[in-house]
Formats: sequence, structure tokens, C-alpha cells
Amino acid sequence: MKFFIDTANLQQIKEAQDLGVLDGVTTNPSLMAKEGITGEQNIINHYKAICEIVDGDVSAEVISTDYDNIIKEGEALAKLHDRIVVKVPMIKEGVKAIKYFSSKGIKTNCTLVFSSGQALLAAKAGATYVSPFLGRLDDISTDGLALIEDIRLIYDNYGYETQILAASIRHVMHIVECAKIGADVMTGPLSAILGLLKHPLTDNGLAQFLADHAKAAGK
Repeated sequence: MKFFIDTANLQQIKEAQDLGVLDGVTTNPSLMAKEGITGEQNIINHYKAICEIVDGDVSAEVISTDYDNIIKEGEALAKLHDRIVVKVPMIKEGVKAIKYFSSKGIKTNCTLVFSSGQALLAAKAGATYVSPFLGRLDDISTDGLALIEDIRLIYDNYGYETQILAASIRHVMHIVECAKIGADVMTGPLSAILGLLKHPLTDNGLAQFLADHAKAAGK
């Protein structure tokens, strides 16, 4: 399972990279705005900075919703760095654009996916990644993990190579359950990734080991 971090915060990206488990980054206009990154050139420079930190794919999202401008914007993003994956919304024009990008060898991430039918269309169009938003489904009392299971079944049935990128991850158990289902990638906040480290028995055991060592050293 690949671990992506969902942020535009360079310090958090560096921390995840230093941990040694980071495989990529996902970003979007909202995350850029959260970090105070505004203006086209500043956004471009920020994407480049992220690509210099990580070794894997970096999803950069288009803001256009019509085919011609999605293509124009996506091609410009893809030229920024060979790690850039063009993030395209799950809309009719987006699916058409994904098919075009696929034919040109440009990697894509189909985002804002909330149904297995949408995921099927993304795979048919040749998306590199599909991003079902399980956390947002949970927010409206819908089982987001069940969607991941359905997509996994459909993709396995037909041998689609599109990778399931479980998005809108909120906590540790989302990550664990997605790993059990067989999601190819998870993307979430640094807190969820670091949360995998935690267990009270680990903390208690280490404290006991250190206390026993201190007693032995003092004899």
C-alpha cells in the first residue's frame, strides 16, 4: 500500500518524507489556499518545491471544467515536473480529458469520486489513479469503506490497472481498513499517518524497559 500525504504544507511533507514511508503527495486548490499560496506563479513554484522533496507522484489539480481548458491546464502542469500527476474532476468533460491524457502518456488522478459507476468510467478512460472520498461519504452517514470494496471487486473482475487511491482519510482505522480491503494507495493528513505509530502497550513496554535498564545500570 502506498502512503500519500494530503497537504500543501512543506514542513509536514518533509516530516512524512523523513519518516521513510512517504510515496507521494496529493494537493488541491483548497489546500494551497490554506497555506496562503495564491497567484499562478506562486502555485507553480510551490508544486515544484513539493516535487523536490518527495520521490513519488504529486497530484496537481486543474481548476477548469471544460474540456479544452482542462487539457491546456493539465498539459502545463505535467510539464512542471515528471512527478506531476494531473488531477481531474469526475465530470463528463473530465472523463474525456482523462482519455486524452492517457493517450499522451500523462498520468492522471480522477478526483471527487463517490460511486462505483464513476470509478468504472475513470478506469475505462485510462486514469492512473481514482480517488473515492470515503471520509466525505461517512460524513453523510454512507459507508465509504463499502465503496472501496466495490471498486476493488470491479477492478479485479476486469483487470483494470487504475490504482484505487483512498482519499478523504480521517483517522488510523480508515487506513487499516483500506489496507485490508486492498486499496492501492491511501492519502490523508500527517496526523493519521503518525497515528499508526501509537499503541499504549508500546508506550508502557518501552517505559518499563527503560526503567529496568536504569535500575540495572545503577547497581
